[in-house]
This record gives sequence, C-alpha cells and structure tokens, in this order.
Amino acid sequence: MKNIFDVTVIGAGAIGTSVAYHLAEKGFSVAIIDKGDIAHGSSSHCDAVALICDKKPGIDTKMGAASIAHYKELSEKFTYDFEFDQKGCLYVCETESEYEAASSYVKKQQKDGYEMSMVDSKTLQEMEPYLAKDLIGGIWTPGDAAMSPYKVCFAFIEEGKKFGLNVFTYCNIKEIKLGNNNQVEKIITDKGDILTKKIINCAGVWAPVIGDMIGIDIPIQPRKGMNLVSEQTKKIVFHKILEFGYMMSKFEDINFKRNVSHLVEEYNVAFNIEYTHADNILLGGYRGFRGFDNRSEIEAMKAIAERGMRFFPCLKDVNCIRSYAGVRPFVEDHLPIVSDVDEVPGFYIAAGHEGDGICLSPITGKLMAQMVASEDTDFDISQLNFARFKSQVLSR
Repeated sequence: MKNIFDVTVIGAGAIGTSVAYHLAEKGFSVAIIDKGDIAHGSSSHCDAVALICDKKPGIDTKMGAASIAHYKELSEKFTYDFEFDQKGCLYVCETESEYEAASSYVKKQQKDGYEMSMVDSKTLQEMEPYLAKDLIGGIWTPGDAAMSPYKVCFAFIEEGKKFGLNVFTYCNIKEIKLGNNNQVEKIITDKGDILTKKIINCAGVWAPVIGDMIGIDIPIQPRKGMNLVSEQTKKIVFHKILEFGYMMSKFEDINFKRNVSHLVEEYNVAFNIEYTHADNILLGGYRGFRGFDNRSEIEAMKAIAERGMRFFPCLKDVNCIRSYAGVRPFVEDHLPIVSDVDEVPGFYIAAGHEGDGICLSPITGKLMAQMVASEDTDFDISQLNFARFKSQVLSR
C-alpha cells in the first residue's frame, strides 16, 4: 500500500469522489478512503437530481446553476456514463396564494439571470397530462437535470483513476495525527498509516466524527429522507415534479402554510416525483430528525403515498414495491461547508449539503480543488466558510 499522498479525501460519496477526481485532475497525488464502499452511504439512499428551482436566491442558486453546467461538461467529457438527463423541472402550485409566492420567487431568480418562468394550468396539463386537473400553475425550469447517483460516484472514481487516484474502501480511521503546529501529518487506519499534507473531510453526516478526531466541532446533524418506489409502469411522469410547498418543508423560515392532512404535516412530507430509467416511479419525500436511523417508517410511507395521489390521482392504481430511507447532512443555515479550517492547517471540510449532495457534487469538487491549489475560486464562496459558525457563537 502506497502511504504518502499530497491529499487524502475522507468519504467516497458524491462529494468526496468529486473532490478526489478534481484534485487528481490537477496533478495532486490523491487517496480517497471510506469505511465502506463507494456510494454506500447517503449517496445510495437518495433521489438523483440537480435543480435550481428548489434553491434560495443567491449563493445557493449560484452553486446549483454552476454545478448543472459542470455536470453537462463532464457528461460530454467522461467515458463513464452517469445518465445525465437535462429534462427540466416543474414546481406546481395548488392555490392562488402559492402561485403568487412562486411568481415573486421566479422574478427574483430571473433578475439574477436564471432561466425560469411561470406556467399556467393549461400549460401544466399539456406538459404533464396525468397531473391533477385543479392545479393553478407552476414554475418551469428547463435547465434542471437528473442522473444516476451511484453512477455519478463511480464515474468520478473511474475517471479519477486515469489521473492516478488511489482508492481505499473498507478502510477504518483510528486516529488523525497532527504536528507541533497543529498541522495535518498522518492518518492511522486499520490498513496502515497514510502520510498526507492535506485532508479533505467529505464524510457527510459522519463529518463531525472526523472533526472530533482533531478537536473541532462541525455542526452537522443527520436528517432522514425517504422515498417510495413503484412497480414498472407506463410513463405517466415526463419531468421532475415537486410541489411549491416543498419550500416550506426544506426552509422552515419561509412563512408559508399548506392545507394538508395531519399525517402529512406531522411527517413533513412534500410531494416530488420522477420517472426512472428502469421504468419505475420514484415518489417522495419526507424530512425528519431521527438520528442515524435510516429505517423506513410506515406512517411516513402512508403520508408520502397520500400526497402523491393528491397530485397524481392515477397512482392509486400503481403498486408500491419498496421504500428506502437515508440520512442527509443538515446544517442549520441550509448552506454547505466548503472551507479550510484555520485552527488545523491542511484540514478542509466539504460537507453539509443535506439533500443537495448529488446536485452540488461537481461544483464542490471543482471549488475545493481550486482552494487546495491556492487558486482563485470560480466565484466568491466566503458564505460557505467554516469560520461562520464561530461568528454565530460570538454574536449570541
């Protein structure tokens, strides 16, 4: 086992594999290590979209748009097919008040230069004939895309190997050794020691565990998401579709209430749906804090199905064959951490993307590689700095 590397990436999910690939492409000697296999964690327990229509205006949308553009470049560049499909996304509205709120949101995004528009009820029905007939309209974002989450991770790994990327799976970290000036020096694993100048913590919900090894507190919590999978069906869904109420589910600070059942409210369920390459329907979704418990919950499944049939009544005749849940790395301000750590020279964090890990994978890898190489990043990402949490503590 080669044990000396310029950079070692911890975590082989969508973020870690992208970071490792982009660093290797720049000419660094890179190792990526994971306690399990590639994509075994959150990246294999999610849906697979890259959207801007579910982002807040500002840095959140800017990251999403840049990542989708980079995905498109990579899909043309890579020999490994990760099923990139830029089919667009619809965000549908149930009520006039939702439509007004959505219209205001779209105007802000259009002002920032993003391709997004409102569509009326008639256009909705033309685009998605199986949708419920009483919907008011929605948001149409033609540039939004889908891909395979597993294949995204494996694509970065296989393409990274062309630049000398070293992969160590089922490799458990026992200790991280720091030098006299608190700088990164060594990772001790059950497969041997790794001497490294820099460490990138891409461990997602497990990033705080890695932080504890060097004495820093990373404020990431596990937040469960859940989806239902249907039997193979005829195609009744032609785009990625979400309800505008998803904004309320994702960003609790948005002052917006939906007229939903107690069950849907209790399990914080917001409708989203897509048709897969395997001819199944993927139906979500639910967000809840259950620690690291990634078991499916029957009442949450009922709430997801209820919400799904509200928007697609024909789902009542489609069988659900399974469900799955996963934990996503939640940060209170809904922005990821993409940053170095002042207290530990050579230590970086790329984690906390919650449900946007797949979406923001390419741009996070690119930005982190630029940071490690002491280059200017494509755009200002100071809002993503780890130091922002120290400022929050001091202001309390």
